[in-house]
Amino acid sequence: MTSETRNAAVLAIDAGTTGVRSFLVDHAGATLGSAYREFPQYFPRPGWVEHDAEEIWHAVSATLAAVLEGRDLALAAIGITNQRETVVAWSRSTGRTLAPAIVWQDRRTAPYCDALEADGHVPLVRSLTGLVVDPYFSGTKLHWWFANGVLDRDDPDLAVGTVDSWLIWKLTGGRSFVTDTSNASRTLLFDINRLAWSPELAELLQIPLAALPTVVPSSGVCGHTEAGASPLPAGIPIAGIAGDQQAALFGQACFEVGMAKNTYGTGSFVLMNVGNTAPAVVDGLLGTVAWTLADGTTTYAYEGAIFVTGAAVQWLRDGLGIIEHAAELEPLARSVPDSGGVYLVPAFTGLGSPWWDPYARGTIVGLTRGSGRGELARATVDAMVFQTRDVVEAMTASSGCPLRELRVDGGAAVMDLLLQLQADQLGVAVTRPVRTETTVLGAAGLAGLGVGLWSSTAELAVTWQAERTFEPEPDRAVGDAAFRSWRRALERSRRWAIEETDAPDGPRAG
Repeated sequence: MTSETRNAAVLAIDAGTTGVRSFLVDHAGATLGSAYREFPQYFPRPGWVEHDAEEIWHAVSATLAAVLEGRDLALAAIGITNQRETVVAWSRSTGRTLAPAIVWQDRRTAPYCDALEADGHVPLVRSLTGLVVDPYFSGTKLHWWFANGVLDRDDPDLAVGTVDSWLIWKLTGGRSFVTDTSNASRTLLFDINRLAWSPELAELLQIPLAALPTVVPSSGVCGHTEAGASPLPAGIPIAGIAGDQQAALFGQACFEVGMAKNTYGTGSFVLMNVGNTAPAVVDGLLGTVAWTLADGTTTYAYEGAIFVTGAAVQWLRDGLGIIEHAAELEPLARSVPDSGGVYLVPAFTGLGSPWWDPYARGTIVGLTRGSGRGELARATVDAMVFQTRDVVEAMTASSGCPLRELRVDGGAAVMDLLLQLQADQLGVAVTRPVRTETTVLGAAGLAGLGVGLWSSTAELAVTWQAERTFEPEPDRAVGDAAFRSWRRALERSRRWAIEETDAPDGPRAG
């Protein structure tokens, strides 16, 4: 690597669900500049969520122009991370979109998913993809377009892909039509064992393989910018691609088996590095490709989705009014020594991993006359901790890999109390990094690695810095007892909203 390359910056594009962020990252992993633009969300019918992919592109272009304005520096590479599972369709010859993008949150394909399950296709899908049959994933969205006559399966001009594919197509002036293994692994069409599109799944979902992008590694040059296609000059290599949660795992430098990250956002995504072999299919967890490097080495992960963490804090604020600002939660929770036997199960929209119970509902147990605002605040913090332990224990039991460390980010990770309790529950160190823009750093790291800005993941790991590490208490007896009580509370929340036809007869008026 030349000194010129070392002094160059990586441009990282984070195309999220509601907006786009572009960052300039230097060789030390520091941010040199950033820009952000929102784009509209469309809800044409109940359960439908759409984007205009052209508006996503305009947001990308605007952030690129803004972050580069007034700067004279060399760009070593471009890395892209993106909202996963959202699908885009466009014409290869004109570059124009052919339909509104269907967003990962969209639920219109639920009846089709039910039909696939009723017809016995779930075992095949699970064994090849590591995923569950759910409208969340891309494949059933693509099927909907074809089944409803929006797109023509026999159109040789057709291109369909996830947001990363669309952006790379635009940046390269239509010269590169690619996706990486991490994004492909979220489509229901990709065999994560063979690392290739599955003809069997494509036939099942009736998707033309010819319309799909070429799958490339997550790190390595897969195209170059075209003059006039964007605010960028020509010839900059696009060398990093990853879905947002996989990019966060990479950005947290979780390069060793057993390392994991948790993002405490509205909900939480826990991902654990499980090595170079596709993980066994287990109930409650998703198996996914984490990334593939330029040498062909693929790292896999278990993924667990927790539906409500930060959203419970919003509920305390907006629903109950016991706090006015989210920042008040920690001091209120610290005002009591513990929850006083109060347990909150925030299953407001059902339970995610490892339970996957859509009929669960929020539950508070253990209330006494002595229970107050402090106890409920502490129970809310405890719920974030216990849910994460549920997921991590499922991961370690299934993979056989003990957890080495949990690296954390997201809004709630500012709470020292939360992270200390998490360490106590897991029995391992919990570490908060100096730089919390982990998805962006993951995209930049993959791109920089792909052009030699960093020579290896070991060199890249040096750029990751801990802001604070929380070590667990050696005596876990009290924490384990609390966790057992949490499980009792959780059982009382499960299958609460079962369908009326399944509910036992209740008391009747005489």
